Amino acid sequence: MTTQHRLIHAIDVHAEGEPGRVLIGSHLHVRGATMAERLQYCEKHLDELRRLLLREPRGYPALCGALVLPPADPTADFGLVVLEQGGFRPMSGSNLICAVTALVETGAVPVTEPVTELTVDTAVGLVRVRAEVSGGKATRVTFANVPAFAVALDHVLDLPEYGRVPVDIVFGGQFYVQARAADLGVSLEAGAAKQLARAGAVLRTAAQQQIPVSHPLNPGINKISLAMILGPSPTPGASARNTVVLPNGEVDLSDPTTWTGTLDRSPCGTGTSGRMAAVHARGELPLNTPFIHESILGTTFTGRLLSETRIGPYDAVLPTISGRGWITAFSQYVLDETDPFPYGYTLGDLWGEQAAHPETDLET
Repeated sequence: MTTQHRLIHAIDVHAEGEPGRVLIGSHLHVRGATMAERLQYCEKHLDELRRLLLREPRGYPALCGALVLPPADPTADFGLVVLEQGGFRPMSGSNLICAVTALVETGAVPVTEPVTELTVDTAVGLVRVRAEVSGGKATRVTFANVPAFAVALDHVLDLPEYGRVPVDIVFGGQFYVQARAADLGVSLEAGAAKQLARAGAVLRTAAQQQIPVSHPLNPGINKISLAMILGPSPTPGASARNTVVLPNGEVDLSDPTTWTGTLDRSPCGTGTSGRMAAVHARGELPLNTPFIHESILGTTFTGRLLSETRIGPYDAVLPTISGRGWITAFSQYVLDETDPFPYGYTLGDLWGEQAAHPETDLET
């Protein structure tokens, strides 16, 4: 390998279908006394790395990433910053499961069988993790998420083409807008992926424009990041089905050709946490009751609400999420200094009409 090449080591994992690229980032020297400050540092100084790894030719629209850092809190085992197509995020359940699976199965953290307990430092608080381990394999990862809460229930949004739609605004590690598939006139099935992505793109963008949010304990988290479309599940034993729509280009509500996105392949951990908070707020999910949330692929996360608490002005709940991860590759990604696409690129056939230039910013 010549001095013209930069090597980036990664472990590729999927959590119940959602791909996550785990980066062991201690060499990146991310600055900040807290994980919230480190998240802000990543946003300001490492966005080129995020785009390099998640965009083509190394990435693809559904890919996310998990940046593993030394913890800011000395009681934690490692710190976590999440990379998504729309930017850096404070927390993600599927990406946390990917990171824990990678660290346990490579021995990067001390491992005991049958259970390894870890603490993860995130920008929204400490997350306690219980990994079930057999023969060196992480067979199931359960994490106690940060407090989840509902900001608004049945808030009516005005959506172009879809009309007036009632939505829930929730926090489960990120802010979500959540709406029923029936209210959007779409079918919650894998075969309707394009229609779901289209509706989710409109839903997320309209919510960002019409509903201000701010986390009471971390005002820097002040944006609705993702849209969840939900409904009943046809699978016996499942509590509900959902899909989360990730951005894959700039959305202009006046231009329907830009209404595109990518579906989360997993049941979504932070989204499930937020969903349980909304269902509990309606009096429909008691504490310590399993909530089995199904993805568009038919995989599941099992959620449970342990207790109630309060975050600023909001009644909140303490959720746990349980799911599985599988390592798919050990990789060395290369950046040649002569590469004409040092930040990756996007093209409109996969990434949406507004993503047809190498420098397109997917922060919308």
